Amino acid sequence: MAQVKIIEMPGFTVVGVSVKTTNQGMQSQKDISNLWGLFVGQNLVAQIHDKTSPDIYCIYTDYESDFNGPYTTLLGCRVNSLRSIPNGLIARAIPASTYQVYRSTGKLPDSVVKTWAEIWRSGIKRKYIADFDVYGINTQNPEQTAVDTYVSI
Repeated sequence: MAQVKIIEMPGFTVVGVSVKTTNQGMQSQKDISNLWGLFVGQNLVAQIHDKTSPDIYCIYTDYESDFNGPYTTLLGCRVNSLRSIPNGLIARAIPASTYQVYRSTGKLPDSVVKTWAEIWRSGIKRKYIADFDVYGINTQNPEQTAVDTYVSI
């Protein structure tokens, strides 16, 4: 089981790219993998201006029901302002919330996939507003990483 803590977090804004997906038939793994390919392949992180940090956020939002229904995945960076949104990218405000935070350690993407499977089985009472993974300094070696997953509760 991933390490867990509970925190209050203020709202923030992210700029990046998104895809509508579902966990049915493992579609989300294909769609999110393709989204990462686009994000990294086109070096979109370099196009995002006024970042609060170099961390990459993988946000799950616009849930139509729960984790079994369609939702949007947004891959991007937190920004201080929306003065300059590059063509082809979108901005999204993430509201303040209480989060249950899980830490995944190990190989990417396996460690994060395993954590999400644990979350889905856990039965925790989720808000389904916005959940996200943070890929920071501890994810530079994909063989041994530490990724924090924030689940709104």
